[in-house]
Amino acid sequence: MNKNKENSLHEKSPDIASTVWKEEGAWIDRVPKSVAMAAIFVIGIALWQIVIFLGIVSPIILPSPLETLEQIFFVGNNLITGGYMLKALWMTLKEVFYAFILAVSLGFGLGVLVGETAFGERAVMPYLVAFDVMPKVAFAPLFIAWLGFGIESKVALATYIATFPIVVGTAAGLHSADESSRMLFKTMGASRLQTLIKMKLPTGMPHFFTGLKIGSVGVMAGAITGEFLGGGKGFGELIRVASTNLHTARVFSLIIYLSLVGLAIYMFVVWAQKRFVFWQKSSAVIDP
Repeated sequence: MNKNKENSLHEKSPDIASTVWKEEGAWIDRVPKSVAMAAIFVIGIALWQIVIFLGIVSPIILPSPLETLEQIFFVGNNLITGGYMLKALWMTLKEVFYAFILAVSLGFGLGVLVGETAFGERAVMPYLVAFDVMPKVAFAPLFIAWLGFGIESKVALATYIATFPIVVGTAAGLHSADESSRMLFKTMGASRLQTLIKMKLPTGMPHFFTGLKIGSVGVMAGAITGEFLGGGKGFGELIRVASTNLHTARVFSLIIYLSLVGLAIYMFVVWAQKRFVFWQKSSAVIDP
């Protein structure tokens, strides 16, 4: 009798989890992406202008949107006409490119070592973690002392910052293969190398690209930090000179152009992920 009552109550009682997930999303979630981004941009500019108008912050510290826009056009004109800023941008791009290639090579190699061998996981990974938790900026003077004020020290710092996320992404990808797939390859007599190439690497590609996207952001920060602290001829040096002269509008404009370059690098990695990890659902690929 009691069992019948429990069954009848269970049949009548609603599934709480399903009820929650069936609720309609908030109205803000139905706003188109382009409209939401434009609205946030307009609100941010309006708040910025209000702060300037009320005199909450000194114009020396925070320039007005109009002053920043004028400098954006000035920097853009200098880049288009092939002025000194174009040479500085080209130098920064070379540093970022070399550092990214080195970071991908080192990160992938170390990631395979950590993810595929017990030696790498137990002996190498702790040292990698120890190096990563150290303050990155503190290494800039050391790289400059070891490699000089040229492009080498900037590439070294940017590589140092961008490598660890790629290591973690690669190792996590190799560990993501399920046990049934491992047993299937083992039963079929596949060697360790064959299992790595034909099963573990393809399965772990989404994790690898996740680390790659994080590294693509860090490599730009590393190159600019190296230029800012160690001189050079790139955009970081232009930012340092402008900030020293309290030309904050110029600093803002240079940062905006660097952000566009960093976004382009990130979008390239996203495109490569969609190209090579075509079986992954598009919703799982993070797009800006």
